[in-house]
Amino acid sequence: MKARKIVIATSGASGVNLGVKTLELLPKEIDKHFIMTKNSKIVLNQEQNISTYDNEDISASIASGSFGVDAMIIAPCSMNTLAKIACGISDNLVTRCASVMIKEQKKLILAPREMPFSVIALENMQKLASLGVIIAPPVMAYYSEQQTLQQMENFIIGKWFDLLGIENNLYKRWE
Repeated sequence: MKARKIVIATSGASGVNLGVKTLELLPKEIDKHFIMTKNSKIVLNQEQNISTYDNEDISASIASGSFGVDAMIIAPCSMNTLAKIACGISDNLVTRCASVMIKEQKKLILAPREMPFSVIALENMQKLASLGVIIAPPVMAYYSEQQTLQQMENFIIGKWFDLLGIENNLYKRWE
């Protein structure tokens, strides 16, 4: 696989472990950049080849289209972050990077974490989907026969990797 640059961001507190696990499962060849919002602070053991950023630093290199990020995943994506992205508000590094991904027509995956979805949230998702943003909430499928929370998480992350063209064996595929 050709080395690529990927930003992983977490917003909100619920389900932040999915974002951290996604970061940890990315292949070592990928140039990883990690952003955590204030509300998603958890203890993070830094892995090899991971750059972390302050969410208030909107002048960070990853906030520029010329830096060349290939893809971004926001997992989990709070409704607040989703709404800001849908309205073009770039008031922190997460929303600025997402804005750059949209303008550069790069892959942006949002994993909304709340349910049920309000009409407002669905309208924001529809607007973003019409711009090419991939809305991929953490939803499991029963055909892969997950038995543990770890297997469920691996399925979700494996599906996100599939969307990015990252080869993986994180879940049992349909036969």
